[in-house]
Amino acid sequence: MDLNFDFKNLFILDIANNHQGSVKHGKKIIEKHSEIIKKHGVNGALKFQFRNLDTFIHKNFKGRKNFKHISRFESTFLTDHDYKILFEEVKKNKMKTICTPFDETSVDKIVHMGFDIIKVASCSSNDWPLMEKISKANLPTIISTGGLKIEEIDKIVSFSEHRKLDFALMHCVAIYPTSEKDCELLNIRMLKDRFPNVKVGWSTHEDPSNCNVIKIANSLGAEIFERHIGLKSKGIELNKYSSTPKQIYSWIQSWKDSNYILGRYNRVEKKKENESLIELKRGVYLNKDLKNNDKIFFDDVYFAMPCQNNQISAGEFRNGSTLKNDLKKDQILKKINIKSKGSTSIDAIYEYVHKVKAMLNYAKINLGNEFNVEYSHHYGISKFDKVGCILIECINREYCKKILIQLPGQGHPFHYHKRKEETFQVLWGNMELNIDGRIKTLLPGDTALVLPGTWHKFRTETGFIAEEISTTHYNDDSIYKDKSINEKKRDQRKTVVKHWGRFELKDKLTFQ
Repeated sequence: MDLNFDFKNLFILDIANNHQGSVKHGKKIIEKHSEIIKKHGVNGALKFQFRNLDTFIHKNFKGRKNFKHISRFESTFLTDHDYKILFEEVKKNKMKTICTPFDETSVDKIVHMGFDIIKVASCSSNDWPLMEKISKANLPTIISTGGLKIEEIDKIVSFSEHRKLDFALMHCVAIYPTSEKDCELLNIRMLKDRFPNVKVGWSTHEDPSNCNVIKIANSLGAEIFERHIGLKSKGIELNKYSSTPKQIYSWIQSWKDSNYILGRYNRVEKKKENESLIELKRGVYLNKDLKNNDKIFFDDVYFAMPCQNNQISAGEFRNGSTLKNDLKKDQILKKINIKSKGSTSIDAIYEYVHKVKAMLNYAKINLGNEFNVEYSHHYGISKFDKVGCILIECINREYCKKILIQLPGQGHPFHYHKRKEETFQVLWGNMELNIDGRIKTLLPGDTALVLPGTWHKFRTETGFIAEEISTTHYNDDSIYKDKSINEKKRDQRKTVVKHWGRFELKDKLTFQ
Protein backbone atom coordinates (compact mmCIF):
# COMPACT_ATOMS: atom_id res chain seq x y z
CA MET A 1 0.00 0.00 0.00
CA ASP A 2 1.10 3.54 -0.74
CA LEU A 3 0.88 4.99 2.77
CA ASN A 4 1.55 8.47 1.45
CA PHE A 5 -1.08 8.66 -1.27
CA ASP A 6 -1.66 12.26 -2.30
CA PHE A 7 -5.39 12.84 -1.84
CA LYS A 8 -4.97 16.62 -2.05
CA ASN A 9 -7.09 18.39 -4.68
CA LEU A 10 -8.41 15.15 -6.15
CA PHE A 11 -11.51 15.54 -8.33
CA ILE A 12 -13.59 12.36 -8.44
CA LEU A 13 -16.08 12.06 -11.29
CA ASP A 14 -18.59 9.31 -10.53
CA ILE A 15 -20.12 7.67 -13.60
CA ALA A 16 -22.21 5.38 -11.34
CA ASN A 17 -25.00 3.89 -13.47
CA ASN A 18 -25.09 6.81 -15.92
CA HIS A 19 -23.47 4.61 -18.56
CA GLN A 20 -27.01 3.16 -18.80
CA GLY A 21 -25.61 -0.32 -19.42
CA SER A 22 -23.96 0.82 -22.66
CA VAL A 23 -20.20 0.57 -23.16
CA LYS A 24 -20.41 3.00 -26.06
CA HIS A 25 -22.24 5.60 -23.96
CA GLY A 26 -19.88 5.00 -21.03
CA LYS A 27 -16.81 5.58 -23.22
CA LYS A 28 -18.30 8.83 -24.48
CA ILE A 29 -18.88 10.05 -20.90
CA ILE A 30 -15.26 9.23 -20.00
CA GLU A 31 -13.90 10.86 -23.16
CA LYS A 32 -15.84 14.13 -22.78
CA HIS A 33 -15.15 14.55 -19.07
CA SER A 34 -11.46 13.65 -19.35
CA GLU A 35 -11.16 16.58 -21.78
CA ILE A 36 -12.37 18.88 -19.01
CA ILE A 37 -9.82 17.45 -16.55
CA LYS A 38 -7.04 18.02 -19.11
CA LYS A 39 -8.18 21.59 -19.84
CA HIS A 40 -8.06 22.46 -16.16
CA GLY A 41 -4.87 20.48 -15.49
CA VAL A 42 -6.20 19.05 -12.23
CA ASN A 43 -5.83 15.65 -10.57
CA GLY A 44 -8.86 13.73 -11.87
CA ALA A 45 -10.25 10.28 -11.10
CA LEU A 46 -13.08 8.42 -12.81
CA LYS A 47 -15.20 6.33 -10.48
CA PHE A 48 -17.18 3.16 -11.15
CA GLN A 49 -19.53 1.22 -8.91
CA PHE A 50 -19.34 -2.58 -8.66
CA ARG A 51 -22.09 -4.90 -7.46
CA ASN A 52 -22.24 -8.64 -7.89
CA LEU A 53 -25.96 -8.79 -8.74
CA ASP A 54 -26.00 -12.59 -8.33
CA THR A 55 -25.57 -12.19 -4.59
CA PHE A 56 -26.04 -8.48 -3.85
CA ILE A 57 -29.80 -8.60 -4.50
CA HIS A 58 -31.75 -11.24 -2.60
CA LYS A 59 -33.11 -13.91 -4.94
CA ASN A 60 -36.71 -13.20 -3.90
CA PHE A 61 -36.39 -9.54 -4.96
CA LYS A 62 -34.77 -9.92 -8.36
CA GLY A 63 -36.79 -8.46 -11.19
CA ARG A 64 -38.99 -6.44 -8.84
CA LYS A 65 -40.00 -3.11 -10.40
CA ASN A 66 -41.39 -1.62 -7.19
CA PHE A 67 -37.83 -1.12 -5.80
CA LYS A 68 -36.24 1.66 -7.87
CA HIS A 69 -32.67 0.83 -6.96
CA ILE A 70 -33.06 -2.85 -7.86
CA SER A 71 -34.66 -1.94 -11.17
CA ARG A 72 -31.87 0.58 -11.96
CA PHE A 73 -29.05 -1.79 -11.08
CA GLU A 74 -30.49 -4.61 -13.18
CA SER A 75 -31.30 -2.43 -16.18
CA THR A 76 -27.78 -0.92 -16.32
CA PHE A 77 -25.84 -4.17 -15.87
CA LEU A 78 -22.37 -4.41 -17.43
CA THR A 79 -20.20 -7.51 -17.70
CA ASP A 80 -16.65 -7.77 -16.38
CA HIS A 81 -15.46 -7.49 -19.99
CA ASP A 82 -17.48 -4.28 -20.42
CA TYR A 83 -15.94 -2.75 -17.34
CA LYS A 84 -12.50 -3.77 -18.54
CA ILE A 85 -13.06 -1.74 -21.71
CA LEU A 86 -14.19 1.31 -19.72
CA PHE A 87 -11.31 0.88 -17.26
CA GLU A 88 -8.80 0.96 -20.13
CA GLU A 89 -10.54 4.04 -21.52
CA VAL A 90 -9.92 5.85 -18.23
CA LYS A 91 -6.27 4.80 -18.27
CA LYS A 92 -5.92 5.94 -21.88
CA ASN A 93 -7.20 9.36 -20.86
CA LYS A 94 -4.66 9.55 -18.02
CA MET A 95 -7.07 9.75 -15.11
CA LYS A 96 -6.85 7.79 -11.89
CA THR A 97 -9.19 4.83 -11.52
CA ILE A 98 -11.44 4.55 -8.50
CA CYS A 99 -14.29 2.19 -7.70
CA THR A 100 -16.96 1.72 -5.04
CA PRO A 101 -17.59 -1.95 -4.10
CA PHE A 102 -20.89 -2.91 -2.51
CA ASP A 103 -19.92 -6.49 -1.69
CA GLU A 104 -16.84 -8.60 -0.97
CA THR A 105 -16.67 -10.14 -4.46
CA SER A 106 -16.46 -6.66 -5.96
CA VAL A 107 -13.45 -5.86 -3.76
CA ASP A 108 -11.63 -8.83 -5.27
CA LYS A 109 -12.50 -7.58 -8.76
CA ILE A 110 -11.17 -4.09 -7.94
CA VAL A 111 -7.85 -5.53 -6.78
CA HIS A 112 -7.61 -7.91 -9.76
CA MET A 113 -8.25 -5.12 -12.30
CA GLY A 114 -5.64 -2.86 -10.71
CA PHE A 115 -7.67 0.16 -9.57
CA ASP A 116 -5.79 3.03 -7.93
CA ILE A 117 -8.29 3.85 -5.17
CA ILE A 118 -11.27 2.31 -3.37
CA LYS A 119 -14.22 4.52 -2.50
CA VAL A 120 -16.62 3.45 0.26
CA ALA A 121 -20.22 4.61 -0.09
CA SER A 122 -22.02 6.13 2.89
CA CYS A 123 -24.36 3.13 3.11
CA SER A 124 -21.36 0.78 3.35
CA SER A 125 -19.02 2.66 5.66
CA ASN A 126 -20.29 0.84 8.77
CA ASP A 127 -20.81 -2.46 6.95
CA TRP A 128 -18.05 -4.11 8.99
CA PRO A 129 -17.72 -7.37 7.01
CA LEU A 130 -17.27 -5.33 3.83
CA MET A 131 -14.95 -2.82 5.55
CA GLU A 132 -12.81 -5.68 6.81
CA LYS A 133 -12.47 -6.98 3.26
CA ILE A 134 -11.66 -3.47 1.95
CA SER A 135 -8.98 -2.99 4.62
CA LYS A 136 -7.15 -6.07 3.28
CA ALA A 137 -7.13 -4.75 -0.30
CA ASN A 138 -4.08 -2.58 0.45
CA LEU A 139 -5.38 0.36 -1.56
CA PRO A 140 -5.81 4.02 -0.64
CA THR A 141 -9.41 4.37 0.53
CA ILE A 142 -11.87 7.26 0.60
CA ILE A 143 -14.84 6.86 2.96
CA SER A 144 -18.10 8.80 2.70
CA THR A 145 -19.98 9.68 5.89
CA GLY A 146 -23.51 10.56 4.73
CA GLY A 147 -26.20 9.89 7.32
CA LEU A 148 -23.76 8.75 10.01
CA LYS A 149 -23.70 9.88 13.62
CA ILE A 150 -20.39 11.33 14.79
CA GLU A 151 -19.93 8.33 17.09
CA GLU A 152 -20.15 6.06 14.04
CA ILE A 153 -17.54 8.15 12.23
CA ASP A 154 -15.31 7.83 15.31
CA LYS A 155 -15.54 4.04 14.99
CA ILE A 156 -14.74 4.15 11.25
CA VAL A 157 -11.64 6.27 11.88
CA SER A 158 -10.53 4.01 14.73
CA PHE A 159 -11.12 0.90 12.57
CA SER A 160 -9.11 2.39 9.70
CA GLU A 161 -6.24 3.59 11.88
CA HIS A 162 -5.90 0.24 13.65
CA ARG A 163 -5.55 -1.48 10.28
CA LYS A 164 -3.08 1.16 9.09
CA LEU A 165 -5.36 2.01 6.19
CA ASP A 166 -4.31 4.96 4.06
CA PHE A 167 -7.66 6.73 4.07
CA ALA A 168 -9.57 9.98 3.76
CA LEU A 169 -13.07 11.02 4.85
CA MET A 170 -15.76 12.68 2.76
CA HIS A 171 -18.42 14.88 4.25
CA CYS A 172 -21.47 13.80 2.32
CA VAL A 173 -25.20 14.46 2.43
CA ALA A 174 -27.13 11.49 1.09
CA ILE A 175 -30.08 13.50 -0.19
CA TYR A 176 -30.48 13.44 -3.98
CA PRO A 177 -30.39 16.28 -4.93
CA THR A 178 -29.11 18.21 -1.88
CA SER A 179 -30.48 21.67 -1.20
CA GLU A 180 -28.10 24.37 -0.01
CA LYS A 181 -29.68 24.40 3.44
CA ASP A 182 -28.95 20.67 3.79
CA CYS A 183 -25.25 20.88 2.83
CA GLU A 184 -24.04 21.45 6.43
CA LEU A 185 -20.60 22.44 5.17
CA LEU A 186 -19.29 23.33 8.62
CA ASN A 187 -19.08 19.56 9.10
CA ILE A 188 -15.95 19.74 6.94
CA ARG A 189 -14.23 21.91 9.53
CA MET A 190 -15.57 19.74 12.35
CA LEU A 191 -14.13 16.57 10.78
CA LYS A 192 -10.77 18.28 10.20
CA ASP A 193 -10.66 19.47 13.83
CA ARG A 194 -11.74 16.10 15.19
CA PHE A 195 -9.36 14.08 13.01
CA PRO A 196 -6.40 16.42 12.32
CA ASN A 197 -4.31 13.72 10.61
CA VAL A 198 -7.04 12.69 8.15
CA LYS A 199 -7.71 14.33 4.78
CA VAL A 200 -11.32 15.51 4.43
CA GLY A 201 -13.33 16.08 1.28
CA TRP A 202 -16.82 16.96 0.04
CA SER A 203 -19.02 14.53 -1.87
CA THR A 204 -21.67 16.68 -3.46
CA HIS A 205 -25.21 16.06 -4.69
CA GLU A 206 -26.46 19.63 -5.04
CA ASP A 207 -27.86 21.07 -8.26
CA PRO A 208 -25.13 20.73 -10.95
CA SER A 209 -25.51 24.39 -11.89
CA ASN A 210 -24.61 25.45 -8.32
CA CYS A 211 -20.97 26.53 -8.16
CA ASN A 212 -21.14 28.37 -4.85
CA VAL A 213 -21.03 25.30 -2.64
CA ILE A 214 -17.62 24.09 -3.86
CA LYS A 215 -16.14 27.54 -3.16
CA ILE A 216 -17.34 27.39 0.44
CA ALA A 217 -16.28 23.75 0.86
CA ASN A 218 -12.82 24.65 -0.41
CA SER A 219 -12.55 27.61 1.96
CA LEU A 220 -13.41 25.31 4.89
CA GLY A 221 -10.54 22.98 4.06
CA ALA A 222 -12.03 20.28 1.82
CA GLU A 223 -9.25 18.70 -0.26
CA ILE A 224 -11.18 16.07 -2.26
CA PHE A 225 -14.22 16.81 -4.37
CA GLU A 226 -16.69 14.33 -5.84
CA ARG A 227 -19.58 14.73 -8.28
CA HIS A 228 -21.79 12.47 -10.37
CA ILE A 229 -21.37 12.85 -14.12
CA GLY A 230 -23.23 11.84 -17.25
CA LEU A 231 -24.27 12.85 -20.76
CA LYS A 232 -27.64 13.64 -22.19
CA SER A 233 -28.44 11.77 -25.39
CA LYS A 234 -31.43 10.51 -27.30
CA GLY A 235 -33.66 8.73 -24.85
CA ILE A 236 -31.36 9.47 -21.88
CA GLU A 237 -32.13 12.17 -19.34
CA LEU A 238 -29.75 12.91 -16.47
CA ASN A 239 -30.92 12.89 -12.87
CA LYS A 240 -31.02 16.16 -10.94
CA TYR A 241 -27.60 15.74 -9.31
CA SER A 242 -25.43 14.55 -12.25
CA SER A 243 -23.27 17.04 -14.17
CA THR A 244 -22.58 17.45 -17.85
CA PRO A 245 -19.03 18.24 -19.07
CA LYS A 246 -19.93 21.92 -19.33
CA GLN A 247 -21.16 21.93 -15.72
CA ILE A 248 -18.04 20.10 -14.53
CA TYR A 249 -15.91 22.73 -16.29
CA SER A 250 -17.72 25.52 -14.40
CA TRP A 251 -17.55 23.54 -11.16
CA ILE A 252 -13.76 23.13 -11.29
CA GLN A 253 -13.31 26.72 -12.47
CA SER A 254 -15.22 27.89 -9.40
CA TRP A 255 -12.80 25.92 -7.25
CA LYS A 256 -9.91 27.66 -9.00
CA ASP A 257 -11.59 31.04 -8.50
CA SER A 258 -11.96 30.38 -4.79
CA ASN A 259 -8.25 29.49 -4.52
CA TYR A 260 -7.41 32.81 -6.15
CA ILE A 261 -9.54 34.64 -3.59
CA LEU A 262 -8.33 32.58 -0.62
CA GLY A 263 -4.69 33.25 -1.44
CA ARG A 264 -1.91 31.81 0.67
CA TYR A 265 -2.07 30.29 4.15
CA ASN A 266 1.11 32.00 5.38
CA ARG A 267 1.31 35.71 6.03
CA VAL A 268 2.76 37.53 3.02
CA GLU A 269 4.32 40.97 3.12
CA LYS A 270 2.79 43.21 0.49
CA LYS A 271 4.55 46.41 -0.50
CA LYS A 272 1.29 48.19 -1.37
CA GLU A 273 -0.16 47.27 2.00
CA ASN A 274 2.85 48.63 3.87
CA GLU A 275 2.79 51.83 1.81
CA SER A 276 -0.88 52.41 2.60
CA LEU A 277 -0.30 51.95 6.34
CA ILE A 278 2.95 53.82 6.88
CA GLU A 279 1.40 57.30 6.82
CA LEU A 280 -1.25 56.19 9.32
CA LYS A 281 1.38 55.11 11.83
CA ARG A 282 2.80 57.47 14.42
CA GLY A 283 6.45 58.38 13.96
CA VAL A 284 9.02 59.47 16.61
CA TYR A 285 9.78 63.20 16.89
CA LEU A 286 12.14 64.96 19.31
CA ASN A 287 10.72 67.36 21.87
CA LYS A 288 14.16 68.82 22.69
CA ASP A 289 17.67 69.23 21.24
CA LEU A 290 19.97 66.23 21.76
CA LYS A 291 23.68 65.62 21.17
CA ASN A 292 25.73 62.79 19.73
CA ASN A 293 26.12 59.89 22.26
CA ASP A 294 23.13 61.09 24.30
CA LYS A 295 20.76 58.43 25.55
CA ILE A 296 17.25 59.00 24.27
CA PHE A 297 14.29 58.18 26.49
CA PHE A 298 10.49 58.41 26.29
CA ASP A 299 10.59 61.86 27.93
CA ASP A 300 12.76 63.13 25.07
CA VAL A 301 10.30 62.30 22.28
CA TYR A 302 6.69 62.49 21.20
CA PHE A 303 4.69 60.41 18.72
CA ALA A 304 2.63 61.80 15.87
CA MET A 305 1.49 60.94 12.36
CA PRO A 306 2.56 60.79 9.60
CA CYS A 307 5.42 58.33 9.95
CA GLN A 308 7.81 59.35 7.16
CA ASN A 309 10.25 57.30 5.06
CA ASN A 310 12.98 55.71 7.21
CA GLN A 311 11.51 57.27 10.34
CA ILE A 312 11.30 55.10 13.46
CA SER A 313 7.67 54.32 14.25
CA ALA A 314 6.22 54.48 17.76
CA GLY A 315 6.22 50.70 17.92
CA GLU A 316 9.91 50.50 16.95
CA PHE A 317 11.19 53.01 19.52
CA ARG A 318 13.46 51.51 22.20
CA ASN A 319 13.90 53.42 25.43
CA GLY A 320 17.56 54.15 26.27
CA SER A 321 18.96 53.96 22.74
CA THR A 322 22.11 55.95 21.95
CA LEU A 323 22.25 58.72 19.37
CA LYS A 324 25.11 58.87 16.89
CA ASN A 325 24.61 62.47 15.77
CA ASP A 326 23.16 65.80 16.95
CA LEU A 327 19.41 66.34 16.49
CA LYS A 328 17.18 69.39 16.90
CA LYS A 329 13.79 69.71 18.53
CA ASP A 330 10.91 68.50 16.30
CA GLN A 331 13.25 66.60 14.00
CA ILE A 332 12.24 63.09 13.03
CA LEU A 333 14.16 60.19 14.54
CA LYS A 334 15.49 57.83 11.86
CA LYS A 335 17.04 54.40 12.16
CA ILE A 336 20.35 55.86 10.93
CA ASN A 337 20.37 58.19 13.94
CA ILE A 338 20.61 55.29 16.43
CA LYS A 339 23.75 53.34 17.30
CA SER A 340 23.22 49.62 16.79
CA LYS A 341 23.62 47.46 19.88
CA GLY A 342 23.94 44.30 17.84
CA SER A 343 22.20 41.12 18.76
CA THR A 344 22.04 40.14 22.39
CA SER A 345 21.22 36.87 24.07
CA ILE A 346 18.04 38.40 25.47
CA ASP A 347 16.93 39.36 21.95
CA ALA A 348 17.56 35.78 20.86
CA ILE A 349 15.61 34.30 23.77
CA TYR A 350 12.71 36.66 23.08
CA GLU A 351 12.67 35.40 19.49
CA TYR A 352 12.69 31.75 20.57
CA VAL A 353 9.97 32.33 23.16
CA HIS A 354 7.69 33.52 20.37
CA LYS A 355 8.65 30.59 18.10
CA VAL A 356 7.93 28.04 20.83
CA LYS A 357 4.59 29.61 21.77
CA ALA A 358 3.66 29.74 18.08
CA MET A 359 4.40 26.00 17.74
CA LEU A 360 2.26 25.21 20.80
CA ASN A 361 -0.57 27.33 19.41
CA TYR A 362 -0.31 25.60 16.03
CA ALA A 363 -0.42 22.20 17.72
CA LYS A 364 -3.39 23.39 19.83
CA ILE A 365 -1.60 22.56 23.09
CA ASN A 366 -2.48 24.95 25.92
CA LEU A 367 -0.02 25.21 28.80
CA GLY A 368 -0.54 28.66 30.23
CA ASN A 369 2.33 30.85 31.39
CA GLU A 370 3.14 29.79 34.97
CA PHE A 371 6.09 27.52 34.19
CA ASN A 372 9.85 27.57 34.36
CA VAL A 373 10.98 27.30 30.75
CA GLU A 374 14.55 26.11 30.28
CA TYR A 375 16.44 26.86 27.06
CA SER A 376 19.33 24.38 26.70
CA HIS A 377 21.97 25.93 24.43
CA HIS A 378 24.87 23.50 24.78
CA TYR A 379 27.19 25.44 22.46
CA GLY A 380 25.83 28.91 23.08
CA ILE A 381 22.67 30.78 22.12
CA SER A 382 24.17 31.72 18.76
CA LYS A 383 24.09 28.00 17.80
CA PHE A 384 20.70 27.29 19.35
CA ASP A 385 19.06 26.94 15.91
CA LYS A 386 21.17 23.80 15.34
CA VAL A 387 21.83 22.44 18.84
CA GLY A 388 19.32 22.97 21.60
CA CYS A 389 16.08 22.04 23.26
CA ILE A 390 13.32 23.78 25.21
CA LEU A 391 12.16 22.09 28.42
CA ILE A 392 9.02 23.14 30.29
CA GLU A 393 9.03 21.81 33.84
CA CYS A 394 5.50 20.90 34.96
CA ILE A 395 6.15 18.67 38.00
CA ASN A 396 9.33 17.50 39.73
CA ARG A 397 8.70 15.30 42.78
CA GLU A 398 9.31 11.55 43.09
CA TYR A 399 7.97 11.64 39.57
CA CYS A 400 8.69 14.33 37.01
CA LYS A 401 6.80 15.67 34.01
CA LYS A 402 8.28 17.93 31.39
CA ILE A 403 7.27 19.13 27.95
CA LEU A 404 10.17 18.86 25.50
CA ILE A 405 10.15 21.06 22.43
CA GLN A 406 12.55 21.25 19.52
CA LEU A 407 12.25 23.69 16.67
CA PRO A 408 12.71 22.48 13.08
CA GLY A 409 16.32 21.47 12.40
CA GLN A 410 17.42 21.29 16.05
CA GLY A 411 19.39 18.45 17.59
CA HIS A 412 20.36 17.48 21.14
CA PRO A 413 23.82 15.99 21.90
CA PHE A 414 24.55 12.45 23.11
CA HIS A 415 24.12 12.15 26.87
CA TYR A 416 22.96 9.83 29.62
CA HIS A 417 21.41 10.24 33.06
CA LYS A 418 23.06 8.71 36.11
CA ARG A 419 19.80 8.26 38.04
CA LYS A 420 16.83 9.36 35.94
CA GLU A 421 14.64 6.91 34.01
CA GLU A 422 12.50 8.64 31.37
CA THR A 423 9.75 7.91 28.88
CA PHE A 424 9.08 10.12 25.87
CA GLN A 425 5.71 10.38 24.14
CA VAL A 426 5.41 12.56 21.06
CA LEU A 427 2.38 14.85 21.06
CA TRP A 428 3.06 16.69 17.78
CA GLY A 429 5.64 16.51 14.99
CA ASN A 430 8.39 13.90 14.43
CA MET A 431 11.19 13.01 16.85
CA GLU A 432 14.23 11.05 15.67
CA LEU A 433 15.52 9.27 18.80
CA ASN A 434 18.95 7.63 18.86
CA ILE A 435 19.36 5.14 21.73
CA ASP A 436 22.84 3.57 21.83
CA GLY A 437 23.15 3.95 18.05
CA ARG A 438 19.69 2.54 17.29
CA ILE A 439 17.60 5.20 15.55
CA LYS A 440 13.82 5.25 15.84
CA THR A 441 11.45 7.89 14.45
CA LEU A 442 8.64 8.67 16.88
CA LEU A 443 5.36 9.96 15.47
CA PRO A 444 2.47 11.49 17.47
CA GLY A 445 1.34 8.92 20.04
CA ASP A 446 4.56 6.87 19.92
CA THR A 447 6.52 6.26 23.14
CA ALA A 448 10.08 5.27 23.98
CA LEU A 449 11.77 4.29 27.27
CA VAL A 450 15.31 5.41 28.13
CA LEU A 451 16.90 3.72 31.16
CA PRO A 452 19.58 5.29 33.42
CA GLY A 453 23.08 5.02 32.01
CA THR A 454 21.84 4.76 28.41
CA TRP A 455 23.42 7.02 25.81
CA HIS A 456 20.79 8.82 23.77
CA LYS A 457 20.21 11.89 21.64
CA PHE A 458 17.39 13.28 19.56
CA ARG A 459 16.79 15.63 16.66
CA THR A 460 13.99 16.73 14.35
CA GLU A 461 13.46 18.09 10.86
CA THR A 462 9.83 19.11 11.41
CA GLY A 463 9.97 20.23 15.02
CA PHE A 464 8.29 18.27 17.77
CA ILE A 465 6.46 18.60 21.07
CA ALA A 466 6.84 15.63 23.41
CA GLU A 467 5.91 14.74 26.95
CA GLU A 468 8.66 13.40 29.20
CA ILE A 469 7.59 11.35 32.22
CA SER A 470 10.47 10.36 34.47
CA THR A 471 11.74 9.75 37.95
CA THR A 472 13.00 12.80 39.84
CA HIS A 473 15.12 15.21 37.83
CA TYR A 474 18.46 16.28 39.35
CA ASN A 475 20.49 19.20 37.99
CA ASP A 476 23.78 17.26 38.11
CA ASP A 477 22.40 14.09 36.52
CA SER A 478 23.27 14.60 32.82
CA ILE A 479 26.59 13.41 31.40
CA TYR A 480 27.44 14.43 27.84
CA LYS A 481 29.66 12.52 25.42
CA ASP A 482 31.21 15.86 24.42
CA LYS A 483 33.23 16.65 27.56
CA SER A 484 33.35 20.37 26.71
CA ILE A 485 29.64 20.54 27.58
CA ASN A 486 30.23 18.87 30.95
CA GLU A 487 32.88 21.46 31.79
CA LYS A 488 30.43 24.37 31.40
CA LYS A 489 28.57 25.75 34.38
CA ARG A 490 24.84 25.17 34.27
CA ASP A 491 23.98 28.84 33.64
CA GLN A 492 26.46 28.86 30.70
CA ARG A 493 24.53 26.22 28.80
CA LYS A 494 20.99 26.88 30.03
CA THR A 495 18.76 29.94 30.25
CA VAL A 496 15.67 29.84 32.46
CA VAL A 497 12.65 32.01 31.72
CA LYS A 498 10.84 32.34 35.02
CA HIS A 499 7.50 33.47 33.61
CA TRP A 500 7.44 33.37 29.87
CA GLY A 501 4.18 35.23 29.61
CA ARG A 502 6.05 38.30 30.83
CA PHE A 503 9.53 37.20 29.69
CA GLU A 504 11.13 37.47 33.11
CA LEU A 505 14.82 36.98 32.40
CA LYS A 506 18.07 37.68 34.17
CA ASP A 507 19.39 41.18 33.56
CA LYS A 508 22.44 39.99 31.66
CA LEU A 509 23.16 36.88 29.64
CA THR A 510 26.36 35.89 27.93
CA PHE A 511 25.95 35.73 24.17
CA GLN A 512 28.21 32.89 22.98
